[in-house]
Amino acid sequence: MTVDGVVTVSGLWAVAAAGLLAVLGYYAAALDGALRARDDGASGLRLHTPALEAARLLRQRRRVTVAADRLLWRIGDGGLIVVALLMVAVVPLGRWTLFDLDVGVVWFNAMDVAVWALVWLAGWGANSLHSLVGGYRFLAQGLGYELPLMFALVAPAIAAESLRVGGIAAAQHGLWFVVWMPVAFVVYCLGVAGFSVWGPMSAAVGADIAGGAGAELSGVDRLLFEAGRYGLLAAGAAFAVPMFLGGGAGPLLPDWLWVIVKTVVLLTVLVWLRRRLPLLRPDKFMEVGWLVLLPAVLVQDLVVAVIAVWR
Repeated sequence: MTVDGVVTVSGLWAVAAAGLLAVLGYYAAALDGALRARDDGASGLRLHTPALEAARLLRQRRRVTVAADRLLWRIGDGGLIVVALLMVAVVPLGRWTLFDLDVGVVWFNAMDVAVWALVWLAGWGANSLHSLVGGYRFLAQGLGYELPLMFALVAPAIAAESLRVGGIAAAQHGLWFVVWMPVAFVVYCLGVAGFSVWGPMSAAVGADIAGGAGAELSGVDRLLFEAGRYGLLAAGAAFAVPMFLGGGAGPLLPDWLWVIVKTVVLLTVLVWLRRRLPLLRPDKFMEVGWLVLLPAVLVQDLVVAVIAVWR
């Protein structure tokens, strides 16, 4: 089915979308490992390192805790990668998309909210003090970033007068939304770091609580949890392309390739910033989120609405 030049496909595209997300997540993991090694005095991008780590975790025994709720625990650590796949399902790769939903923006936001439950379940299900503290930290942090993120997603939707992701990408003729919605873009990127439990927003898995929500994870559970985090980061970067970065717009290259290039560039920046920004305490970030980010993004939405009406 074709709507505004966007072709809805299924079958092989679903496999391709999952494969592309896996490649992007693997790239993020390899780059993150290389940056960590460089900070420790080593050098070079070791592309095989994530594969070796995955093989090590697959051989490792699963940790078992006393009176753990194994079902909820497994749902929590394994569900992140499923949510990442559902996020990219509405991202147009040029003319093609898996689900060209009329409410694609709402779908993405709903998947982001699902991460709240999954990280908390990963902390709760282990029946461990440090894991539980990590789970509640994530909920507190989510209270700080979720509303600003939601209103950041509203800005492109207002400008395009549509909740379709493909429609929003098509509305950026000649001028990408990031140019005149910089506040919304920055808040969106902070939200991506938040639901990916990444960088300054990773207090839920902090070293001060022995790994927090992931403290008791080992073996394949640890692999799924970490892969889910990298997958969410990649999905967030991919979704930013049609929302703020013009979708497949660009010279010379095919539109689908421009989507991939822009995703890789933004993903690289997000990975690089991990160790360049300080860790934010959830209680302090909640204060910043409600008193600074939320008013700022609401003003951004107002400016966008005024411009949209004037047009």
